[in-house]
Amino acid sequence: MKNFSTVGTRLVLAALFSGWTAASAAPLKCEFRADAPDQHLVVKGDTLWDISGKFLERPWCWPTVWGMNREEIANPHWIYPGQIIWFDRAAGRLRLGNKIEASGDGSAGNLRLKPQLRTEGLGKDAVMSIPAGVIEPFLTQPLIIENDELAGAPRVVATQDGHVFLGKDDKAYVRGDLKGGTSFQVFRPGSPLKDPVTKAVIGYEAFYLGTLKLQAEAQPGSGSDVHTFVVASAKEEMGKGDQLRAIPPMPMQNYVPHPPEQKVGARVVAIYGGVTHAGQNQVVSINRGKLDGLDIGSVLQLYHAGKTVSDGTAAKSWLGMREQQVKLPDEEVGSLFIFRVFKHISYGLIMQVSAPVEVGDVAKSPE
Repeated sequence: MKNFSTVGTRLVLAALFSGWTAASAAPLKCEFRADAPDQHLVVKGDTLWDISGKFLERPWCWPTVWGMNREEIANPHWIYPGQIIWFDRAAGRLRLGNKIEASGDGSAGNLRLKPQLRTEGLGKDAVMSIPAGVIEPFLTQPLIIENDELAGAPRVVATQDGHVFLGKDDKAYVRGDLKGGTSFQVFRPGSPLKDPVTKAVIGYEAFYLGTLKLQAEAQPGSGSDVHTFVVASAKEEMGKGDQLRAIPPMPMQNYVPHPPEQKVGARVVAIYGGVTHAGQNQVVSINRGKLDGLDIGSVLQLYHAGKTVSDGTAAKSWLGMREQQVKLPDEEVGSLFIFRVFKHISYGLIMQVSAPVEVGDVAKSPE
């Protein structure tokens, strides 16, 4: 992941015909549905994923059939309610047009247009790629904390008047390197997240408690290295020992789906909410991140890991006592849309699923 402002930061839907040209991306097999309509009128509440699902077997393929390349992803075109998506069957492409009320002779009709960059309103009413409301809490709150963030995080060492818990406008006294920051989120480390394969702890779930605003920084030579903060907002009670993290910039909430630039094989580490099974529009974390080649908008396929079973039909071992062990194939169950990426962990939204997703399930690059 580059960062929230340079990769997948805007909704892009462009009928450009140069094709997907990322050098490291393998050719994609994007098949149209046998029952794909000739056109679709875009209405408020549509998402690009839903629209594409009307035309494509794999909805995340839409940048390919719209002929987008990486450079064009960085130069967004918008799609709005009232426009029409046309299925150009001869070219195997989707195209964008505008609906008109009447033709020159007074009869109603439709006009096909090449897409044009629309800047008025800065895309405020543009169609979203995915349901934005589902992932909003995950975009800026520190719900995953990696090991190296825990070690150097500033921490609350005392509270105003010795209060056990702090509320809005209370003072908090903090030690640690602020690195020039003035606004911080407060979190409390929770359950460890273990890699399903190695069993190593790769991070921690974090409880988001609220925000602190710097009131007075510790002054060199004052004899104290304690900073004074004021509670700007409190979602949960916070107190001594809780840790701080600089507030990240608010990311744009539209993303362009694409396969990872390199092969990725991951496992589901946890399901948000502590449940054992997840379905469509639920959030899971996986044990791969930006250091493994993932960025925002990456799409992975979800599989139930094939079990290892005994093959009673094969010849036994040379001692004649043990049956051969064989691994069954992984079974595809859905798609995972990556929307937030850490170093070794990522959050993904389950977009489609044919069976419940479980911790330990496989998430890997589309084939």
